[in-house]
Amino acid sequence: MRIDAHHHLWDLSAVTYPWLMERGAWRFFGDPSPIQRDYLLPEFRADAAAQGISGSVHIQVGAADGWAEAQWVQAQADANPGWPLAQVVFCDLAAPDREAHLDRFQTLPTLRGARQIVGRAPGEDAVTGTNRLLSDPAFVDGLKSLAARGLSFDLQLTPALIPATADVLEQVPDLPVALCHAGSPHDRSAQGLRDWATRLERLSALPNVTCKLSGLGMFDHGWSVGTIRPIVETCLAQFGPARTMFGSNFPVDSLYSSYAALATAYDTLIPADMQPQVFGATAHGFYRF
Repeated sequence: MRIDAHHHLWDLSAVTYPWLMERGAWRFFGDPSPIQRDYLLPEFRADAAAQGISGSVHIQVGAADGWAEAQWVQAQADANPGWPLAQVVFCDLAAPDREAHLDRFQTLPTLRGARQIVGRAPGEDAVTGTNRLLSDPAFVDGLKSLAARGLSFDLQLTPALIPATADVLEQVPDLPVALCHAGSPHDRSAQGLRDWATRLERLSALPNVTCKLSGLGMFDHGWSVGTIRPIVETCLAQFGPARTMFGSNFPVDSLYSSYAALATAYDTLIPADMQPQVFGATAHGFYRF
């Protein structure tokens, strides 16, 4: 079973996404206007299935109401029983009513974990202040609650935040963590990639952290097999295929690539003997398909 371990869906008439619905705003990944439309499971499924994908993981994507988004995703899964769909929801893990929210999320059969973004991109982080989670004891308590409930955490951050994040994660060694977008190496200069790879060692040394090869087009709009090769090779070398999984990050990465081109690039870069794990087995186990 080949699995896409990181994608999004949205129905703009059913769920409110403030960032997506705002017109004329430039995002850290570029101009979102081409994806400011409904993106539903049939469209995603057609592209993914053409590349041999037969199941997927929906990752929360900034809805105004995380519960409304999660319920909508559950409804999509219920309406499409032939497509195995797991989901990672948004929950404010530092909030005083965190446990009540997690109780409610756990009524959804598709629930596998939560994502609360620690870092998106340096400029945006300076405005949102999401980095402050790393110094909040309540956030650590929230991570421990996920672990106690048998849930996972999807981690999105920037390379500069890796050391502080590793210090936090060392306090929760039994929490399965999925590192989104390979740690978002936004500086694609030779020195930038060396710095990212060095910092990444702090996370790859933690056995409970798994790496997603996803979202690499967000910081390299003209990417090619050659430009993403050092990222893919570094992740495979540090995490190994048993802790590495493929994610398309569609439809965001559809701004810069077709699904077929993306899948073909990874087929080219990932050694044949590693592909069964990276394209399927790792995600199958991590997200409990």
